[in-house]
Amino acid sequence: MRKMTSEEIRNTWLKFFESKGHHIEPSASLVPVNDPTLLWINAGVAALKKYFDGSEIPVCRRITNAQKSIRTNDIENVGDATHLTFFEMLGNFSIGDYFRKEVIPWAVEMLFSPEWFNFPKERIYVTYHPDDLETKKCWMDAGIEESHLITKEDNFWEIGEGPCGPDTEVHFDRGEKYDPEHIGLRLLEEDLPNFRFVEIWNIVFSQFNSEPGKKRSEYKELPSKNIDTGAGLERFAVVLQETDTVYETDLFWPIIEHTEKICGKKYDYNNRAFRVIADHMRTCTFALSDGANFSNEGRGYVLRRLLRRASRYGKVLGINKPFLYELVDTVIEIMKGYYPYLLSKADFVKKSIKAEEEKFLRTLNNGEEILLKKIEGSSSLSGEDMFLLYDTFGFPKELTMEICDEHHVSYDIDRFNELMKEQRQRARDARGDLQSMNKQSKDLMEFKLNSEFTYDDNDIEAKVIGLFLNGEKVDVLTESGEIIFDKTNFYAESGGQIADTGVIENESTSLKVNNVLKAPNKQYLHFVDVSYGEVHLGDTFTLKIDKKRRQLIMRNHSSVHLLQAALTEVLGDQIAQHGSYVSDEYSHFDFNHMEKVKDEQLKEVERLVNQYISDGIKEETKVLPIEEAKKLGAKALFNDKYGDVVRVVTFGEVSKEFCGGTHVSNTRDIGLFVIESEESVASGVRRITARTSIKAYELLKKREAQLAYARDLLGASSLFEVNTRLKALLNEKNALKKELEIAKDKLANASANKLNEAFVNKDGIYVLAEYIKGASREALVSMADKLKVIHEDYVIVLIGENNLPILAMVGGNAKGKYHAGKLVKEISSILGGSGGGRDEFANGAGKDPSKIEQALKAVK
Repeated sequence: MRKMTSEEIRNTWLKFFESKGHHIEPSASLVPVNDPTLLWINAGVAALKKYFDGSEIPVCRRITNAQKSIRTNDIENVGDATHLTFFEMLGNFSIGDYFRKEVIPWAVEMLFSPEWFNFPKERIYVTYHPDDLETKKCWMDAGIEESHLITKEDNFWEIGEGPCGPDTEVHFDRGEKYDPEHIGLRLLEEDLPNFRFVEIWNIVFSQFNSEPGKKRSEYKELPSKNIDTGAGLERFAVVLQETDTVYETDLFWPIIEHTEKICGKKYDYNNRAFRVIADHMRTCTFALSDGANFSNEGRGYVLRRLLRRASRYGKVLGINKPFLYELVDTVIEIMKGYYPYLLSKADFVKKSIKAEEEKFLRTLNNGEEILLKKIEGSSSLSGEDMFLLYDTFGFPKELTMEICDEHHVSYDIDRFNELMKEQRQRARDARGDLQSMNKQSKDLMEFKLNSEFTYDDNDIEAKVIGLFLNGEKVDVLTESGEIIFDKTNFYAESGGQIADTGVIENESTSLKVNNVLKAPNKQYLHFVDVSYGEVHLGDTFTLKIDKKRRQLIMRNHSSVHLLQAALTEVLGDQIAQHGSYVSDEYSHFDFNHMEKVKDEQLKEVERLVNQYISDGIKEETKVLPIEEAKKLGAKALFNDKYGDVVRVVTFGEVSKEFCGGTHVSNTRDIGLFVIESEESVASGVRRITARTSIKAYELLKKREAQLAYARDLLGASSLFEVNTRLKALLNEKNALKKELEIAKDKLANASANKLNEAFVNKDGIYVLAEYIKGASREALVSMADKLKVIHEDYVIVLIGENNLPILAMVGGNAKGKYHAGKLVKEISSILGGSGGGRDEFANGAGKDPSKIEQALKAVK
C-alpha cells in the first residue's frame, strides 16, 4: 500500500479515470446554480443532476471529478472521529455509457495495481444487495474472493421518485487495533458502529425509475442506465496515511497546529475543540469563496452557526479574541494546489470572518444583559426565549440556565429541546440531501434533431420537427403541449432573462406561446396552448414573438449591463454579479457588497446609467473562444459555467460581458433608467431593482402622486414645500413631547408628596403599598424614584391602572427582611399575572383588577 498525500490521492483518482476515457469535470461551486432543491452541493452527483435526470445531455458520457461538498445534518456531532461538514467526494460517472461489467474490473485495477493505489487485497471487503447477483459475479470474476463479499439489505440507493438502483460498497479493514473487543467481520455484516472497517467507495447502479406506491420488483428500467460513485478523499487519506482519524491527515493537521500556536495548548484527542475549529474553518473558507455569506436564513444561517460554534470552542481553549480569520491562510495553503482560485478570495474571506467574529463576540459579551432584560419582572423564561438567545444571538443554553438559577427564575428546558429538534428537522428538509431527481423523459432525451435559434425579432417561417405532451412524443396536438421547430426566434428562459411569448400561426391553426425552455439536447421547447386547429409533424408555421414585450425585456437586460458598469465605477472593482432577473416589467441585479449602498452612491449610479443611455453607445456582439474573451476582460456571472465558445456583448468601453440574452442595438433605445429599491438579500449580497423606458416613467409618476398626497395632507402649497412642512411638524412634535415629560414629572412629584403620608412605619422600615389610578408603568417608576429618597429603609409597592403594572423597590435595612422579586411574584399571583426580579427591584403585571385590594393587604 502506497503512502500518499491528499493531493496525490486526488490526482491519482482523476488520472486513472481519465485513462479510461473520462472527462475531468472541475468541481462545481458549493452554492448550487439553478437548483432550488439543494441548500449546498452535498455530493459529487449533486452537481451532475441535470445529466442524470435527462434534462441535459453531457458532451462526454464518461465523467470523473473531485467535488467540494457540504453536509450539515449532524453539526452537533462534528468534532468526533467521523463527522465532517466539508469534504471532497471523488467520483466517476457513466451517463448511459458503461455499467457493471466495466466499472467493477476498473475498480479492482485502480485499488490493487502498484501503478495506482496498491491496496493489499486481503484488507478489502465488498458489500452488495442480496438480489444483485450480477454484481457479486462481476467482483468474483475480477478476482475478489467470495469470503470478502458480504450481502447487505440496505445496499439499494433510493431517494424519492426518480432514478434508483442497487449499490456496492468497498470497505478497508484497519485491523484489530480498531476492534478492541475482537468482534471481527460481524462489525461489517451486522452494520455495527466501529472504526475498524472504513467505507472508502460506493458505486450505485442507477437502472430503475422508482414510482410511488409500487414495489421495487415493479419499477421500470431507465431508458438511460447510469453509474454514480462516491469516494471520500478524507477517508482515503485516513487509510493511506495510516492515521487514527481524518484530523491527523495532511488535510487537517496544519490547521490544528496553527490553532495550538494561537491558544498555547497542545492537541489532545479528548478535547474536541481543535477538531471542531479545523472542520468549521474549512467549510467557512470554501463556502465564502464560493459566494455564500453570513445571514439569518438558508445557507448563510448555516455558516453563521458554524462560525459561532467554532468561536465558542475557541473560548474553551482560552481564546477570547477574534482568531478564526487567522486560520484562513492555512486552509488555503493546504488546498490551493487543486483550488487556486482560493488565493484571490483570501482577503475577502478573512475580512468577512473577522467582522462576523467581532460581531459575535460583542453579542456573547452582551449576552447576559440581553438575558437579564428577558427575565426582568418575570418568574420564568420561556423555551422560546431560551431558543431565541441560542439561535439568534448564539448564547449558550448552559450560561442561560446558570444566570436564571442565580436570579431564581425558572426556565422551560423541555420546550427548548423541542425547538432544537424542530430546527434540526428544518435543516434536514432544507438541505434536500440529493433530493429525488426528476423522472427522465425518454422521448426528449432521445430527440436529436437540430433546432436553430435566431436573434431576429421579425416573423420567421419554421417547420414542426417534434411534438410532445408532458415530455412524451405524440403525433398531434389539439389543446396544449410542447413543440420543437427546425428554427425559432423565441428566446428560451436562461441567464436570468425570461422567455419570449407570442403567437404561432398558419392558415388553419393558431397557437399561444406561454413559455420556452431548453430541452435536454439544447433544442428550444415551446409550451403552447392551441387556440384553434391542430398541429402535426411537418406543419409549417409563422412564428411571431411579442415585439413590444421583447423590446421591454431588451431594455431591461441592457440596463443591467450598464448598471454593473456604474456600480463598479462608484463602489470599486471588487463588485461581482451574484445573479439577476430580467423581465418586461423590471430587472434586479444582485452583487457583493458588505454594507447598504449610501443614498449619494445610488444617485451617482443612477446618474451614470442615464449618462450611458444618453451617450447613445452602440451594442456589439461577438462569438469568441472563452480564453480570448477572458483576455479581452469580459465579465462572467459569478459561479456560472461556460462552454469553450462564448457570446460577448459589448457597449463601447463601458461594458463587456459574457451573455446569451437579447439587447438593444443602442443604449439610447433604453430611454430612461430609474432605481426602484436597494436592499439586502443575504449578508454581503445587495440587490438593486430598477425599471426602464415607459415602466420607469410610470414609477416616477407614482412617486409624484405619493408626494402630491403628502402635500395635500400637510397643507403645503407645492411639492417643494413638503419637506419644510414635515420639518415644522417634527419640531412641533418634539416640543410637545418635552412639555409632556415636564408635566409627567410634575405629576410624579405631586403624587409622591401626597403618597409620603401613606408610608407606614413597621419596626423602623417604612412600607408603602398603593394603587395609583391612571398610572402607567413609566409613571410608577418615576413616582417610586421620588419616593425612595424620603426614607432610608423602605419597601415600596405600587400598582398602576393600565394593564395593572406592578412595581416593587426595597432599600436600606429592609433588604435583609424583604425581597422585591418575591413580593412582586406574590402580588402578581394574586392578580392572576406574573412577575419577579432582583432583591432591590422587581416588576410584573396583573390581569384581575377585582383583586387589587387583596394584593395590597398582602403587602401591608
